[in-house]
Amino acid sequence: MASYNLFIVLALASVTATMASTEFWVGGSSGWTINVDYQAWAADKVFHVGDSLVFNYTQGAHNVFKVNGTAFASCIKPASNEALTSGHDVITLASTGKKWYICGVKTHCSEFKQKLVINVEEAVEAPAPAPTSSAPGIFASSYQVFLAAAVAVGIIAVM
Repeated sequence: MASYNLFIVLALASVTATMASTEFWVGGSSGWTINVDYQAWAADKVFHVGDSLVFNYTQGAHNVFKVNGTAFASCIKPASNEALTSGHDVITLASTGKKWYICGVKTHCSEFKQKLVINVEEAVEAPAPAPTSSAPGIFASSYQVFLAAAVAVGIIAVM
């Protein structure tokens, strides 16, 4: 039974390792601040489940609230205890769909448009790694050797 569990863990680890994720620094070099067009910043980006948004700003000068579409449109901030305030807030995108973020400091959202809406798509698989050797054969990389060993252990454990 323990060998079977090990096989499942190894199989899941190998699948997870093939998923690509991207870390997006919101606003690029400007960071999370006023007078930045965040919709223009996001326009050429594709966000996927597993990607991360990094909100960089001077701690105390701004904050980040995750809100719904209504609160986003009207710049309605939630309760203060829901604010992210570290100055380097990382949000991992865990599900598909629209995601809305605003700054809840004074009129940063309503007057200075410090808000971001994105659409998150399904996760994507990482591209296959380039071959590390020009030698032909079934085991061209150490990853393939590892995967073959994990499968072999799993088959032996089930027998």
